[in-house]
Amino acid sequence: MSPSFYQELLFASRRAIRTIIPDLHDRIPVTWHTAPYPFIFYIPFIFMAYLARRPDTYLIRLLLLPITLCGIVAAAYRFVWTIPELNVYNWGQCLLAAVTIAKSVEYAFNKEGMLKVGETRPGEMKGKGKGVANGQTHPDVRRGNHYIPSGLYDAIELMHTLRGLQWKFGQGVHIPKPTRPLERDKFLQATLVSFIQNCLLVDFLESAIKLFPGVGSPMGGSMFYPDLQPFWRYTVSTLIHMLTGSAILSGFGMVYDLVTLIAVGCFDSSPSSWPPVTDHPWCADSMHALWSRHWHQLLRQTFLVLGGYPGKWLAGDLGMLFGTFIASGLFHECAMYSMGRGFDHTVSLFFTMQGPILVIERVWRKVTGRRVGGLFGRLWVYSILFLWAQPMVNAWHRRGLGGGMVIPPFLSPARLLFLPIVHNFLQLSLQK
Repeated sequence: MSPSFYQELLFASRRAIRTIIPDLHDRIPVTWHTAPYPFIFYIPFIFMAYLARRPDTYLIRLLLLPITLCGIVAAAYRFVWTIPELNVYNWGQCLLAAVTIAKSVEYAFNKEGMLKVGETRPGEMKGKGKGVANGQTHPDVRRGNHYIPSGLYDAIELMHTLRGLQWKFGQGVHIPKPTRPLERDKFLQATLVSFIQNCLLVDFLESAIKLFPGVGSPMGGSMFYPDLQPFWRYTVSTLIHMLTGSAILSGFGMVYDLVTLIAVGCFDSSPSSWPPVTDHPWCADSMHALWSRHWHQLLRQTFLVLGGYPGKWLAGDLGMLFGTFIASGLFHECAMYSMGRGFDHTVSLFFTMQGPILVIERVWRKVTGRRVGGLFGRLWVYSILFLWAQPMVNAWHRRGLGGGMVIPPFLSPARLLFLPIVHNFLQLSLQK
C-alpha cells in the first residue's frame, strides 16, 4: 500500500529538518579546517543587519529571512565540538544562534527598519540628533574610526547591541548607573582591571566546581549525591549551586569586559555606551525587581521577539508575560540539546514558572496594598534562586556543564596552584 499524503509530508519534513539539523553522528567536527564554515553561514545575517539600517528595504528583508534563518541554524547544529571538555561550546554556539534568530526576525518584520532614538528613518535624525533613551538624554554617539565604511559600521553596531542603548527598541530597558570613569583612558584602565578580576574569579570558581566527582566531569553527574545523608546531600548541592551561579555571573562580567575593551579601544565606541552588565542582583527584594532591573537585560529583546510579542498577540499583557518566560526556558534548553545529552525540561519549567511567580507578586500587591520587598522579599527571592533553581542547575551538570573548559589549563592560575595544593592537602589528610 502506498504511503498517505500525511505520511509523505511527515517524511519530507523530517528530511528537510535533518538537512539543516543532522543527527549527532552526521555532524561535522569543528577543526582548524572547518572552523571558517559556520561564519560563512552568518553572511546573510550580516547583510540583513546592513539592510535594516537602509531605508526602503522592507521587502528584500522579508525575502531574505528564510535563508538567513536556515543559515544560522545550520551554523549552530551542523558543526559540533567533539572534544568532551569543549562540548559546552556546542551549547554556547546554539545560544548565539537563538539570539541571532530573534534579531533576524526583528530586522525583517520592522517595516521602517531598525531606528535609533530620535530617527524618523534609518540615519535621518530629527532636531539636533538628540533623543531620550532609557529615561536619559543621550547625544547621538558617532564613531571615531573612519577606516570602516559607515554602512558596515552601522551593521556591526546593530548586530552587537543587545540592550539597545540609544536604539528605539531599547527604550524602557533598565540601565545601571555607571561605576567607571567615562573619560576614555581611565575607562579602559578600569575595564581592564575588572576583566582581569573576573578572569581570576571565573578560573577559581570553575576549578572549584571540577573538584566535585561527576559534576566536574565532561560526562556530567548529579550534584545530589545519593550516598550522603540528606542534610549533607543538600548542603553539598547548595554549595555547588552557589559556585555555579557565581561562575555564571562572573563569566558574564568577563565576556562583557572583553567586548567593551574591543569596542572602546579598537572601534572608538563611547564609554557611556557600555554601562555595567548587571545591577547588584543579590540586592533584589522581589522577583519582579530581579528580572526587570537587577539581572542582566542582554536577552530581554530576544525573549520578547521569540515569545513576548506573539504571546501578547494571543492573550494580551498576560500572554506577553508568560510568552517571554516560556521563550526563556526553551532558549536555554533547546541550546543544551546540541550537547547530545537529550532534553530535560526541568530547565524550561523553572523559567516558565517565573510567569506565575510574578503574577503571585502582583496579586500580593493588590490584596495587601504593598509591594513584595524588604527582608521578606529578599528571603522570597533567595528561596527561589537557592532552592527552587537547584533542579535546573542539576539538569545542566548531569549533562556536563561543570566539566566544560572555560579557562585553558595552561593559562589557569587555579589549575597550576590551587588544585595541586588541595590535592596534596587531601593526600596528607588521608595518610594521617
